[in-house]
Amino acid sequence: MTTSSPTKFAMALRVFFAQHLPLTRGLSPRTVLSYRDTFVLLLRFLAERHGREVVDLELDHLRAEDVLVFLDHLETKRKNSVPTRNARLAGIHAFARFLATRHPEQVEESQRLLAVPIKRGPTRPVDYLEGNEIGAMLEAVSPGQSDHIRDRALLLTLFNTGSRVQEMLDIRTCDLQLDRPTFVRLRGKGRKERLCPLWPETVASLRALLSGLPSSSADAVPVFRNHRGEPMTRFGVRYLLRRYAERARSVAPTLASKRIHPHTYRHSAAVHLLRAGVDLVTISHWLGHASIETTNRYAAIDLETKREALQRAGPLDAAIQSDMTTWRTDGSVLAWLEAL
Repeated sequence: MTTSSPTKFAMALRVFFAQHLPLTRGLSPRTVLSYRDTFVLLLRFLAERHGREVVDLELDHLRAEDVLVFLDHLETKRKNSVPTRNARLAGIHAFARFLATRHPEQVEESQRLLAVPIKRGPTRPVDYLEGNEIGAMLEAVSPGQSDHIRDRALLLTLFNTGSRVQEMLDIRTCDLQLDRPTFVRLRGKGRKERLCPLWPETVASLRALLSGLPSSSADAVPVFRNHRGEPMTRFGVRYLLRRYAERARSVAPTLASKRIHPHTYRHSAAVHLLRAGVDLVTISHWLGHASIETTNRYAAIDLETKREALQRAGPLDAAIQSDMTTWRTDGSVLAWLEAL
């Protein structure tokens, strides 16, 4: 019985994922998995579009026009957001660059693939929680429920550290130092590690959580686990946050108008530090940002800071009256514009 040999497309994908991404480029396992998910979706789409089995797809079936239709499919059929669409495209672009170096006959099509542009989408305002809203969600963790110790530790750790949700879910016992000086080691994007100090309340909640864990799972298993003893997922954390936000609405009605997700707590931690007078460089290191430009946006979204600036600026009527007086005395709008 003879078996057909793998296509060039299949062989290129194998080298791309097994060697190029982890070894040549040194990308993190999370990035490799993200690219993998992209190509699982893409291969299924191409197979259906060209009426072939996935194993029969050739490099000729991966064209720029196919990718454009695929990206449209992600947004319209799968209801993916623009950032998700762009993340999928980033994986395809990486593969196109790889193809250009390994298969010279594909250079022209690779250039066309690379020319597929990143899409600009609407910019949403950054959601963050006020102190009373975070307090209300913590109070919503009832001592009567089975996982209240874990859930309280989770909420406190998420707000204390401002970590990305996966960074928090990756925390193991060996990453925690609960004796002074207290801190947690977080592993962020690009395999970068950082240390984040812990509040006494966070330390107390983590101690309570660790006291209930089996000693056999000391270092190898993540601290935050579900009721089956398995590591919690991002979706599980999102579900918990939404559940506690719903319970807390009677105390903090403003929660009803906010999108509650793990990154909301990250934004809230940044705004909390900013209001406490912490400089942007320190906040950038605290959150694990690659560039301080990413941190600068928190200076623009803090409503309390804006209100203080408005009070310092004085009443609007006086500013309007002063400007109108200037225009009337100058006698010429053109003269005023030329003097700018």
